[in-house]
Amino acid sequence: MDIKTIEQQIFTVANNVDFDSAAVEVFNYQYRTNPVYNQYVNYLGISPERVESVHKIPFLPIQFFKTHTVLSGCGIEDCPECFTSSGTTGQNTSRHYVKDPEIYFRSLEIGFRQFYGSPDNYTILALLPSYLERKGSSLIVMAQRLMQLSGQKEEGFFLYDFNALQQRINQEIASGKKVLLIGVTFALLDFAEQYPQHYGDNVIIMETGGMKGRKKEIIRQEVHQILTSQLGVNAIHSEYGMTELLSQAYSSGGGLYRETSTMKIIIRDSTDPLSTTPDTTAGCINVIDLANIHSCSFIETQDLGIRHQDGTFEVLGRNDHSDIRGCNLMYAG
Repeated sequence: MDIKTIEQQIFTVANNVDFDSAAVEVFNYQYRTNPVYNQYVNYLGISPERVESVHKIPFLPIQFFKTHTVLSGCGIEDCPECFTSSGTTGQNTSRHYVKDPEIYFRSLEIGFRQFYGSPDNYTILALLPSYLERKGSSLIVMAQRLMQLSGQKEEGFFLYDFNALQQRINQEIASGKKVLLIGVTFALLDFAEQYPQHYGDNVIIMETGGMKGRKKEIIRQEVHQILTSQLGVNAIHSEYGMTELLSQAYSSGGGLYRETSTMKIIIRDSTDPLSTTPDTTAGCINVIDLANIHSCSFIETQDLGIRHQDGTFEVLGRNDHSDIRGCNLMYAG
């Protein structure tokens, strides 16, 4: 199957059968055209002819994005965009080269509409100081695109001017618009502490990104409890994505996520990266991201998670010291 046909298949997924069929097609394409992934699959001793379902697809450890150029059927010179992860001085950062930003935008819009409806129903604001202060953030590109789709004319990004943010939110509420505020965790906590409000159903707070070394790490439940209490909302929404992906999952509260149509989460055994776990058993998160067609769609992350029987999944923590053979389930909860 040629690449254009595969791209069309990705965006017409209607059920699990469609998804699994598309995933196997993407695997075959990336095995043929992605040198890094090809070598890794061969290293594992896996024959591509025997990969007939998603449960037999090998997942590339996410660390490879820090040490290799992970591309399928193209080179760096073909990629107009490069997403980079944040990192401290001297630390290797991930580099995700994007050949076709329109595929990213299409995946983003489809996923957003599945969860929230049309973007033009919202005024979309972003409180993302740590991301605005560096180049290459996929989250900034995501927020910019959503703002464009919402049709808003005014700039929606805020750094540390919490007073201006509060005024803008109140202005939008007064004009009858619903606000979606996407914020990095540490900045949302500062905003909530300095400008407590009672927004009710007028504002959706979407938390993402963590503390970024700016505050003491606390568990997600405590973060959400603080934000719901001080901002007067019923629940805190969350977005689950990363530099190395082009698709996102969303939570409308309680830290329970659902995937979009171009994404699937598989929980793998903590001691064997080639084995999966049953529902309700904690393990490490593998991601299938069909939109990542020109890079690698099968990512073994360093996140710990659990799949619930209702189809939602939960991110339990992160293991920053996992090696290529799997992850450690020791985490602070």
